[in-house]
Amino acid sequence: MCRPSAPPIVPTLGVEEEFLLVDRQDRLPAERAPQVIADAAAVLGDQVQAEFFPVQVEVCSHPAARLDELRADLARLRSVVAAAAADAGCLLVASGTPVLSGPGPGRITDDPRYRRMAARYAGVLDGYDGALCGCHVHLGAEGRGLALALGNHLRPWLPVVQALAVNSPFTAGRDSGFASWRTVQWSRWPTVGPAPVLDEEQYEALADALVECGVLLDRRMIYWYARPSEHVPTLEVRIADVNADLETVVLLAALLRGLAAVLLGEIRAGRSAPALPSGLVGAAHWQAARTGLSGVGVDPLTGRRAPMAELADRLVERAAPGLAAAGDLAAVESGLARLHRLGTGATRQRRAYRRHGRLTAVVDELAAVTAAVP
Repeated sequence: MCRPSAPPIVPTLGVEEEFLLVDRQDRLPAERAPQVIADAAAVLGDQVQAEFFPVQVEVCSHPAARLDELRADLARLRSVVAAAAADAGCLLVASGTPVLSGPGPGRITDDPRYRRMAARYAGVLDGYDGALCGCHVHLGAEGRGLALALGNHLRPWLPVVQALAVNSPFTAGRDSGFASWRTVQWSRWPTVGPAPVLDEEQYEALADALVECGVLLDRRMIYWYARPSEHVPTLEVRIADVNADLETVVLLAALLRGLAAVLLGEIRAGRSAPALPSGLVGAAHWQAARTGLSGVGVDPLTGRRAPMAELADRLVERAAPGLAAAGDLAAVESGLARLHRLGTGATRQRRAYRRHGRLTAVVDELAAVTAAVP
């Protein structure tokens, strides 16, 4: 007699979002993060933080068990920081790269660790053109071994999630030709890319070696697309551009959590991670960055080419038991249909440019959508 399978265990969920500050007049990156963070922190505390450049601000949600809790927390964070930005004469903009940028190398945030990083990796900074803004999703996973196992199982699906999140077609006043130029720029930093398939012992040895040999300043510089957090019990997924549309962010987080719930059950049942070659996974990420949902992707199970939009629908099917257990299935199906209909952030940025013929109008539209939260 077959036993019924246990219901999926739904992990907690958290999101970090990085934003740009741009001057209200010329729409160029504005070095006003210290003022904006100080004002916002009076309300948000340590949920608002500095980033590498003083033209960036990061917000961090609280861990959430329900999707509506996460949405409300992110909406509050955006609202408070957007208001602080307005008081500082600038706009809060959710774009993976600066649409416009001014001359000069750009300053580094006054922080000892950031100064050491700037000195060691000066060749990859690229001024404020390198002020890259991502959206990181934290999936609850008790213990580093479980987080690594979850990352191993998620690995083939992450290019599909990345394709949903592309939102950086413009950089320094030009069209990059990519849907996510942030991905290309970010790849110049050491360790950026698909995580190697590791167990806990292998991870510890590799992390120590990367620091000891000087490739990395510290373990916080392990920038794999999915990494175990060094300070909270989560797997941190780092493949998404920040998106102006809050509903896109919520969709990404829910999809990743639903898939994680399914995969955690398979891990506990002893199933091995899919053995997709590293080169193919890397190529799938490059293709996702180039074309987003409109191009061809790599099937996570067979390694064969398939339309990325079709793979996104199949991702929902794969995650469906976990989404149902979390109560998120209907919301995700509706959210993905909406994304297919409206297009990705990159598609919407290019559409705004065609409509207005000015990149300043693209910035204005991004700022309006970023601040348009209930």
